[in-house]
Amino acid sequence: MLLEDFPSDIRDYLEPKPQGHPVYECLSCSKQFPTDRLFYTCPSCGGLMMIEDPDFQRLRAKPGSFWRRLFDYRLLYNRQATRGVFTFHEFIAPSLPLEDLVYLGEAHSPVVAAPAELAKEVGASFYFKMDGQNPSASFKDRGMAAALSFLKHLVRIKNLDTVIAVCASTGDTSAAAALYAASLGGSVKSAVLLPKGRVTPQQLSQPLGAGAAVFELPGVFDDCMRVVERLSDKYPVALLNSKNPWRVLGQESYAYEIAQQFDYRLGDIVLVIPVGNAGNITAILSGLLKFHRAGLVERLPRILAVQSERANPVFLYYNTPINRRTYAPVNVKPSVAQAAMIGDPVSFPRLSKLAADYEKAAGEYSFGVVEVNEQAIMESMLLANRRGLTVCTQGGECLAGLRAGLIKGLVSPLETAVLDSTAHALKFVDFQTAYFEGRLSQEYGIVTNPKLANRPRELSFGNLKVPAVNQPLRPDDEDTFVTAAVGKIAESLGLSS
Repeated sequence: MLLEDFPSDIRDYLEPKPQGHPVYECLSCSKQFPTDRLFYTCPSCGGLMMIEDPDFQRLRAKPGSFWRRLFDYRLLYNRQATRGVFTFHEFIAPSLPLEDLVYLGEAHSPVVAAPAELAKEVGASFYFKMDGQNPSASFKDRGMAAALSFLKHLVRIKNLDTVIAVCASTGDTSAAAALYAASLGGSVKSAVLLPKGRVTPQQLSQPLGAGAAVFELPGVFDDCMRVVERLSDKYPVALLNSKNPWRVLGQESYAYEIAQQFDYRLGDIVLVIPVGNAGNITAILSGLLKFHRAGLVERLPRILAVQSERANPVFLYYNTPINRRTYAPVNVKPSVAQAAMIGDPVSFPRLSKLAADYEKAAGEYSFGVVEVNEQAIMESMLLANRRGLTVCTQGGECLAGLRAGLIKGLVSPLETAVLDSTAHALKFVDFQTAYFEGRLSQEYGIVTNPKLANRPRELSFGNLKVPAVNQPLRPDDEDTFVTAAVGKIAESLGLSS
């Protein structure tokens, strides 16, 4: 759509101009610092940082109806700088100029309704938001678009030669970090730390393909995170985990898209979100609160967070009476939802603050947490896939969470749920194959259900001549082979002529 074809009251706002002066604000001591460098923890007390916009009120100078129309029209505007997460530029990174924005095709992933048969089987209407359709095949690209845009901005204004960007990962963060760092050329190089043997071959191949330095460490993600935190404290590197508050800003786009995709009417919706490192659910809460404050949404959706029982510190915290709550990390056990294998989520301080703010704005019981077991995660993923929805193991975790929420009365059958499939199913295809073949490691505690197992059916042709590469059959032999193959397949499928 050409610029002159847009309504006149929208036209001048399609390309946002840098405005405002966001600041880092410590969650612990509330001290503020300018955003002219990277901060991860407070220089005064070591607390976790958020990015706040002290002049947020300027966004309320325009009514919510204006912002809704602007963001809807931006989807029709053919300008790369206002694509992706920066469709919502004014709410994500208003101070960044357009020349520094990075876009690789991320965001605006579809929401897909569960087929009627599946919804009936589960007991509620629901959708999956397919975030595996991002460039590196996971939701992490949302945060990387914002974090690397800010890094690109710093490199430009400070005339930096080389920056090393580092992260610890369960697989998806490393893929996204390496991809987005590579897009900036030689000025930014990436290094990723992975728990050896705890990342799928598909996920491992992604940062290697993007040219990152990949380090495999013993232990689990939490161990890698401790190493990368110490590394970023001691050396001048750019940390790209969700401890980086710019990451959280980019991931707020998930909430903005949900609002847009449901016409900004969210009162009867429940968002089901896996916890992981707590960065994504933090961002979603923050984004929804911003849209509510600015008048874009009148009623807020309810939030149901999901954890595997094998890595459940957030569930344990919120399922303790409020006057006895004490947060404590847990020792994780292996999970097929690998992003769930985090026993000490870095963003928990943000989550606890924002969940409290959210309940004040949306009402009691607007935020809850449920835990699920590994069998339910795996079989929920397969259930969705058998009904036409390609979801990852984290998507299976969300569907298991919805089913648990319905049983426990945390979700009403009259509500509409939106589930987060955080990555592409092909990243976790080895788990599915191992399940089908009954060879999943006993450490997962999953038993193959024969009714769900599916394996290739190899046909035997005895002494018949069969085709081979570069060895075509003679016409008579080929006809005999085709006739035999058709008969065997028809018999196997129960077909009758």
